[in-house]
Amino acid sequence: MTQNQLMKHETIWKLPEPSAFQPLRHDVHTQALIIGGGITGVTAAYLLAKAGKSVLLLEKGALNAGETQFTTAHISYPTDARLKDLVKKFGHNHAEAIWDACQASAEQIRRNICQQEIDCDLRHVPGYLYTAEDANTEDETKHLKEDAELAQHMGFDATYEEHCPVTRRPAVRFSNLMKFHPTRYTTALAQAAAGMGTQICEESEATDFDPEKRLVRCNGHEITYEHIFIATHVPLQGGAGTLGAMLLQTKLAGYSTYAMHATLPPDSAPEALWWDTSDPYFYFRVDKTETGLQIIAGGQDHKTGQMEDTEKCYAALTAQILHAFPSAQLTQRWSGQVIETVDGLPYIGEYAEQFVATGYSGTGMTFGTLAAMMFADHVQGVANPWTDLFRIDRKELSSTWDYLKENKDYPFYLAKSMFAGEKRQPDELAKGEGAVLKHQGKKVAASRDQEGKLTVLSAICPHLGCVVAWNQADGTWDCPCHGSRFTTHGKVMAGPAESPLKPV
Repeated sequence: MTQNQLMKHETIWKLPEPSAFQPLRHDVHTQALIIGGGITGVTAAYLLAKAGKSVLLLEKGALNAGETQFTTAHISYPTDARLKDLVKKFGHNHAEAIWDACQASAEQIRRNICQQEIDCDLRHVPGYLYTAEDANTEDETKHLKEDAELAQHMGFDATYEEHCPVTRRPAVRFSNLMKFHPTRYTTALAQAAAGMGTQICEESEATDFDPEKRLVRCNGHEITYEHIFIATHVPLQGGAGTLGAMLLQTKLAGYSTYAMHATLPPDSAPEALWWDTSDPYFYFRVDKTETGLQIIAGGQDHKTGQMEDTEKCYAALTAQILHAFPSAQLTQRWSGQVIETVDGLPYIGEYAEQFVATGYSGTGMTFGTLAAMMFADHVQGVANPWTDLFRIDRKELSSTWDYLKENKDYPFYLAKSMFAGEKRQPDELAKGEGAVLKHQGKKVAASRDQEGKLTVLSAICPHLGCVVAWNQADGTWDCPCHGSRFTTHGKVMAGPAESPLKPV
């Protein structure tokens, strides 16, 4: 047997003790019926419970037994589709709105974790979109620079780097991405929802949908509802009927994807996320553990059922891991499935008298949470700014849509300007590192010298109020608007600013 075949075939996200919610044992009337116990359904239940709605969540097996446990758990506003490709396909406004939606989703995950004090190893880290090993470096460098410039223009914290960590390839560095333990998160969120009155039932399969009566049967009991959310990986037929379900399913394609876990020597790589420019792309994350480091990597996607020898997929993934990390010790492997749509965006919204969500591609943690947020707005009668973007019957999106103006009252857009700055704490900075951080509601310029001394200043340039940027090569704070430069202690090195950065 090969080394791959000897590895443990089990996701690392499988919890040692399963959740213990009971099957449905009585008739129920509820405002919101949610079918599916992954990150989408659990998050929707939690948000609606917080809003004071009555909620029933049905899971035919056990919570987290589906695709949520087979993820690699990147939380990312950059999507699988490159930003320049989104602009080309959907227009500048819509491309920005797609990434805004993902950023709002990531912020919702962070807020849920903080409010419920969930122990799920949440980490704020940079992410690197880097040139694939077999790509034309000159051409790809040009495209990466375009992506970085576009992202900056849209207000996202992105910079082009000639050599990113680990791979040493040209890359776009994105700040403020996150990673976590997905099943510890969803389990704690489900318990929080249950504590607020949500009824969660495992081993409870929904059958016999009657959309006219707003009725579903489960375990021999009847459930009546006001709103229904089919939050399964591929939407159930539900009340759509055979033809309606087939029409939706013809817009979807299932792809098998593979993942591996390995251990690394301590201090051999920084904590971060990486994904390359190939198609399908290779992606990985590095985490600190009690004993050193671990890598969780994935890729080698293919249409489900169309690969005769899937051992070749694991072998190819092993080769990619060992090329990046020769000292990696492989321990576990598993596979999952992602759903692709015809245009690369998920389908989220009403369809045949029910709310559905599918087609998350490789961004399931983010889009799954977004779908939950959109359903919560739907139940509460709140206009959601991304409804037209992800609607299931969408055709060509209008390029004249001024979404910032039209949606200025939505909470995300009221707070969008506050997203600049990495969401780390100043004491997380390494020696010789500086970064603009969001600390206690303010943007601060934090740096740590080679002796370990931390200095925290206001990140606002006193000239005309722009946010300064860290110059890693020179160890200075530089204003991108008008060129003022400051020392690590805030002293003016070059104008037009005349006064220093204020200490915090």
